[in-house]
Amino acid sequence: MNAIKKSKLFRGVDWLLFFFIVPLLGAGLVTMNSFVTTQLQGGFFEKQLLWIALSLIIFFVFSTIDFRFLKQTNVLVTLYLIFTGLLLFLFVFGSTIKGATSWFDLGGFSFQPSDLMKLIVVLMLAKYFSRRHVEIANVKHILVSGLYALIPFVLVFLQPDFGSAVVIFLIWLGMVMVSGISKKHLAVVFTTVALISVFLWSFVFQPYQKARIQSFIYPLTDISGTGYNAYQSTIAVGSGQLLGKGVGYGTQSRLQFLPEYETDFIFAAFAEEWGFVGSILVFILYGLVIWRILANALLGASNFEMLYGIGVAIFFMSHIVINIGMNIGLLPVTGITLPFMSYGGSHLVTEFAALGILMGMRNYRRRTHRDDLKNEFLGIE
Repeated sequence: MNAIKKSKLFRGVDWLLFFFIVPLLGAGLVTMNSFVTTQLQGGFFEKQLLWIALSLIIFFVFSTIDFRFLKQTNVLVTLYLIFTGLLLFLFVFGSTIKGATSWFDLGGFSFQPSDLMKLIVVLMLAKYFSRRHVEIANVKHILVSGLYALIPFVLVFLQPDFGSAVVIFLIWLGMVMVSGISKKHLAVVFTTVALISVFLWSFVFQPYQKARIQSFIYPLTDISGTGYNAYQSTIAVGSGQLLGKGVGYGTQSRLQFLPEYETDFIFAAFAEEWGFVGSILVFILYGLVIWRILANALLGASNFEMLYGIGVAIFFMSHIVINIGMNIGLLPVTGITLPFMSYGGSHLVTEFAALGILMGMRNYRRRTHRDDLKNEFLGIE
């Protein structure tokens, strides 16, 4: 390991972060492979290995790149327009899977542009807030930055992919909160939104529309209908008890009561096999991953790199909280993947690309006292 750390080729890589991620990848693979022999569908394990290999290549290649070119407005605007265009093209050329037109079918594999769009939003907001740090208290920055997030939010929401739309909103909200924007102005904006929502609920929405919203927010009230997936997921998590049923012995997944065990509900499938102890270990690993991301963010060469790192942490935390929340019945089912564990290529590539960019930024990071960095970021003299 010391030889790896001394290597000049990958000197920007945070090896602690990397080794915290490896067990999460393994946990996902083991869970996927547990039920292949007992179900008609299969091949998730082998396909996921290929996606992991590709994602790791991207991660290590990106760690060698100097990403200061991303500070150029024309570069980020071009990326933003390209992925906005891809989201628009989905409505014409996209494939509809389980009611959502979120994918481009490219034959051997599918591509979901909303995943990479989340990363572009992080970069755009990091750029915007870093340039306006001195005058950030102006209310117009809430509105302008909100517009950057609103366009992809609406396009993703209309697919409809409510889960990814919520993540985009949370990225914007989180980055606004840490950018130094006036909390009074933010409170006014959210109060206005709340009043509009109350008005719509009271005077615009029809009874059947209210019923749909209520069943979405409280899925366990209709366990034979809209709440079926959430109900089966909570059963799987609870039945794992302290130590779990053992690898391959999760009955909810084995008997196909638990839907999408390899993607949306992989945490429930894992918890059934590994129990409370295994779940706590997963929580600890995710906590360590977020810690390393934020630690690297504080070493950013400028506000742009720092805000980018914080945005990446918010991106990961949003996915983790929403996915696990819906797996244990605390949040609505939104079809959000669990980082590093869920099956799929688009989200894995995005996650490792985001971390690879952060590693690349480590190559020109500042070696300054951490308190000085915090004071500069918070605007403290």
